[in-house]
Amino acid sequence: MTKLTSPTMRYTRLSVGLVCLAAVSATACKTDLTALNQNPNSPTSAPATTLFTSATVSTLGTWGGAGVQNSMTELWAQQMAQIQYIDEDRGHIRNTTVDNLFAGQYAGPLEDYRKIIVMADSAKQPNTSGPAKIMQSWLFQKMTDLWGDIPYSEALAGDAGGSLTPKYDAQKDIYYGLLATLTSASSSLAGGITGADQGLGSADPIYKGDVAKWQKFANSERARLALRMSKADPAKAATELTAAFAAGTIASNSDNAAIAWPGDGIYDNPLSANFSTRDDHRVAKTLVDTLKALNDPRLAIYAQPTKADPTVYAGMQNGLDNTYTNIYFNTTSRVGTLWYPGATSYGTYGTSAGKKTPTYLMTYAEVSFIKAEAAEKGLGGLTPAQAAGFYIAGVTASITQWGGSASAAATYLAQPGVAYVPGATGLKQIGLQKWIALFTQGEEAWSEWRRTGNPASIVPGPKMYADVPGVPRRLVYSGAELSVNKTSLNAAIAAQGPDTYLTRMWWDK
Repeated sequence: MTKLTSPTMRYTRLSVGLVCLAAVSATACKTDLTALNQNPNSPTSAPATTLFTSATVSTLGTWGGAGVQNSMTELWAQQMAQIQYIDEDRGHIRNTTVDNLFAGQYAGPLEDYRKIIVMADSAKQPNTSGPAKIMQSWLFQKMTDLWGDIPYSEALAGDAGGSLTPKYDAQKDIYYGLLATLTSASSSLAGGITGADQGLGSADPIYKGDVAKWQKFANSERARLALRMSKADPAKAATELTAAFAAGTIASNSDNAAIAWPGDGIYDNPLSANFSTRDDHRVAKTLVDTLKALNDPRLAIYAQPTKADPTVYAGMQNGLDNTYTNIYFNTTSRVGTLWYPGATSYGTYGTSAGKKTPTYLMTYAEVSFIKAEAAEKGLGGLTPAQAAGFYIAGVTASITQWGGSASAAATYLAQPGVAYVPGATGLKQIGLQKWIALFTQGEEAWSEWRRTGNPASIVPGPKMYADVPGVPRRLVYSGAELSVNKTSLNAAIAAQGPDTYLTRMWWDK
């Protein structure tokens, strides 16, 4: 899965040049020698299939890894907390982290997906270009939900003579563009595998070239976007939800969009890889307390008992400083063994099977909760009478996704406080269960809290930095952009609001 890179220099053979020079006196050297500058042992481009594998593994390694999850979005969703090196949990993300994440997506997987789309569209291969468009849209969604306004319509155009200082598009325009792309990509896959268009096959680490499942993923991502913008643009959201549901969404856990990592020591679950040498995180108090209050069977999946007392699960308070964190090192819960590799540099936790734990892009549980909320609100062609069924499906899918049983889910759902109650109470239940189900997808859990305020127990930690007096609502922009794209960046800040952690973006109402 190593990404191929283009060499910058090629060497010509002097003897060939002399032969051509001698021939000029007789006729003329009409032979194009450009090809002689290409080393046949160092190709300047990679096949679309190779690029797709590389880009997708890179994408999930980043967005499913400890940098974005445990040291950023899972902290803000208060599902994880830091036990040491606690700057991020107090509200400050390192400048280099922001710079590398921002630039790395444009120069890396976003550009690779663009190349795949160009190659596949030129060859009339929608079964290859479709998944690339869906993945590129998924990645742009992550980025705009992290920063707000970002380069979109003029991004990735430098190779074709486009602007090297692209404008920052308004988040509304980005959402509209992504919805259109996802709709088109889904439609383009309707023909299935035919003739010369055999698609990605085994080069696809998510669905192994199954275009019908890619369609469901595209429509589900479309529904995610539509619901997220439902307060900012209710009419557009309603239209998109109806169309996405009608087109067909993820319908079972077997449809989940995920990478199942080989676990070979090279391509491991990125959280497991981090935990093999780092012991910087604990499950957050907000999540542990919520699961304990509900007698939730996922507590023993998401968390381990404390080292000090193997009968106790205890969460770590977010937003503390080192004065407090050190004393909780052995009295708070590490993440569940599903995400541990077995032997670590500080003890044995779980087994080597943890290296293979999937990283999820979108699940049946999330789609079920999207439908439950839409039904309760009478959106998407659904009715309030359907909400309870979707809610039950979402809870059950979440528990069984991580290895729990359907019977445990049924027992859980029968409890007072978990059993569905229609109306305003039901909407709170949907939001809370969706937040629980989005564990290890911190950016989505955090976005849902920003959109709904649910759970209300997410509040700023007691030792937040003075300039972040609240739970962050966005990530500050890359400082490197001030050097390379200052005019566009300043225009975005003027349009969106101050470049702070607490500025709300378009859909965050």
